[in-house]
Amino acid sequence: MKVINWLDKHFEEYILVILSLLTVVVIFIQVVMRYLLDSSLVWSEELARYAFIWMVFIGVSYAVKKQRHITVDAFALLFNDKGKIVLAMIGNVFFFSFCLILAYFGYGVILKVSRLSPALEIPLGWIYAAPVVGLILSAIRLIQILYKQVKELKTL
Repeated sequence: MKVINWLDKHFEEYILVILSLLTVVVIFIQVVMRYLLDSSLVWSEELARYAFIWMVFIGVSYAVKKQRHITVDAFALLFNDKGKIVLAMIGNVFFFSFCLILAYFGYGVILKVSRLSPALEIPLGWIYAAPVVGLILSAIRLIQILYKQVKELKTL
């Protein structure tokens, strides 16, 4: 149970830190190679780009977990506390549906891609998996938030 709680609290954070460090280190090495050694790495830009793509989609899940995604709250100000929670729940259900639909169609794209990346020669399916993984993680976080909102609604 400790492992599940730890993953619930820190999974996205650690993945984002690792991907950020990887990106910074690879780009730093590339800059050193170009300007100090007058040479370059063929694969560094591609690796940094793919790490950044994964960071974006894992970051979506992290923003959902922290409830920091963009919302328009002008309409919600018209309601009392209960109404605000119900409105937020409706928005989260729509967002959850959006995540599942995009993950479903994204998975279909992954199955169709059979090419390799030019420099790293890794299957591009691994890169196309980033939105699917990020959106599934977001959907899981939205379920957690909806559960908390239902509990909060019951207490009001």
